[in-house]
Amino acid sequence: MEGKITYERKLPPLTTEQFAHLGDGAIAYVRTMRSEDVTRLYPQAPPIQPGITLFALLGADGSPIVLADTEEGARANAWEHQLQTVSLH
Repeated sequence: MEGKITYERKLPPLTTEQFAHLGDGAIAYVRTMRSEDVTRLYPQAPPIQPGITLFALLGADGSPIVLADTEEGARANAWEHQLQTVSLH
């Protein structure tokens, strides 16, 4: 378009610490995991039969919140704690 001026605002990049805390306390995501991998995120979890698919609700920074046997259960827990779930691709 003739005569149109566009301005682009440059923001400074986030530091590693700022990026890690982005969405803290407000955003979470659900991740599918195998029962064999549960103890890595949830060391206090009791032994679980191998080969089971589970759903972990994780905070924006990757910290574990809850483990559920269904995706709906994990999302319901997010809703109960007023967390917005986002999809990661």
